[in-house]
Amino acid sequence: MDIKSIVEAIDLSEFSIATRLVIAVLVGGIIGMEREHKHRPAGFRTHILVCLGAALTSLTSIYICYSYAVEVLNTQGMEFSAWPCDPLRLSAQVIAGIGFIGAGSIIVTRRSQVKGLTTAAGLWTTAIVGIAIGLGFYVAVAYTAVLILIAEMVLSRMEVLLATKARNVNIYVEYESVEILKRIKGLIEDRSSKILDLEIAKTRGADHPHMSAILSIQLEGKTTFEEITTEMARIDGIYSVQEL
Repeated sequence: MDIKSIVEAIDLSEFSIATRLVIAVLVGGIIGMEREHKHRPAGFRTHILVCLGAALTSLTSIYICYSYAVEVLNTQGMEFSAWPCDPLRLSAQVIAGIGFIGAGSIIVTRRSQVKGLTTAAGLWTTAIVGIAIGLGFYVAVAYTAVLILIAEMVLSRMEVLLATKARNVNIYVEYESVEILKRIKGLIEDRSSKILDLEIAKTRGADHPHMSAILSIQLEGKTTFEEITTEMARIDGIYSVQEL
């Protein structure tokens, strides 16, 4: 296929451009609704803007190459048969640049817990979906959007289920004194479980100073994570029990 045939095949009509941008808004919004429902930093509007911006980048790349190709044909005619520019160069910068936004949604809490990885990955994928929309790759966009929703809404529940059945868990505990820590150790041993690692730190709370610890526990037998945390919460002098 020569350059003239390629130029004639490119559809940059007003209707085509508007359709792609509207689809980008719809798909970005659908993906972002799940994040918004879970009150994540990057939610509904962020995903829409990322997808829309990526789609516009693709369209702009196509338009630049199209305009340049038309100019080449008008000046050199059919003697020039090679495609004069790379339509994916701007899109490649979007894929790399979206990492800055994704990195901003990832935080490490004071309990050494990492949050925001799924949101960052979703933003990166949404940007690529936007690029595909701008290029008119609608079949791949439809399948990808459905798979993203399955991963975020269905597989997230499976992930929670697998986590509850995990035999090695990390628990963050805030407690009053060393005596309480001894009771925690006794409780875990009574449940025939083992403490694989223990990290202790002093925490200055709003009302009173207290201690905190991160325990890596290996559950044994039929003991579950819920049983351990429920029993811990009943101990007087424990302020908080959370899984990491």
